Amino acid sequence: MAFRGKEMMKKLIKKVGENNLSPGVKEQLKKCVPDSKVVMGRAKRGLYAGRHIQFGNRISEDGGNKSRRSWKPNVQEKRLFSYILDRHVRVKVTTHALRCIDKAGGIDEYLLKTPYHKMDTEMGLFWKAKIEKMYEELGQMEVVFFSPEDEAKFEQDFKGLKLAERAARRDARRQMYGWSGKQEQIKDGRTSQVTQDESNSVGEDGSHGDVHEHEQLVANS
Repeated sequence: MAFRGKEMMKKLIKKVGENNLSPGVKEQLKKCVPDSKVVMGRAKRGLYAGRHIQFGNRISEDGGNKSRRSWKPNVQEKRLFSYILDRHVRVKVTTHALRCIDKAGGIDEYLLKTPYHKMDTEMGLFWKAKIEKMYEELGQMEVVFFSPEDEAKFEQDFKGLKLAERAARRDARRQMYGWSGKQEQIKDGRTSQVTQDESNSVGEDGSHGDVHEHEQLVANS
């Protein structure tokens, strides 16, 4: 359950890449990574914010007998949205870490604001170094603003692309399930039958009306 800081540093550099680290981050990591710290094994795969397993005694009420016990943190699996990655990240967090993330304003802000010496898990240090590198690259990019006409054009093109994609999916489903257009033929047959029935009913009503008018004329004469 214990791990050494040197092994942790090697794993971080291997995952992030030595060339991807921003200047000065490697030296800062060496200063902040703890040399020896007892943490849970599963804490390496989540954000625990300093909450780890604790040990103590269970004392009975009658005789005051002590027996060893442990307290484990409340760990939950959550989907947190990252703006820099533009997607949801599924991560195991403690309820304390979740409150810290809500207070910071998001997982990106939490990773940026939390110092390295408080990131006592491998996953936290890895994500913090990765997010810092991505924000540094984002800061060097040029920002372009579009006019309202261009935005309306982009929106219209996006709608057209969405309709085309929907039509392509419909055609693919028809080819997959062997849809041969029989439904449309059935519908056309039903509609034509309905129109024919309506015309026949109208013709019968007209013929009955003509016979009735002829009878009235004969009676008057």
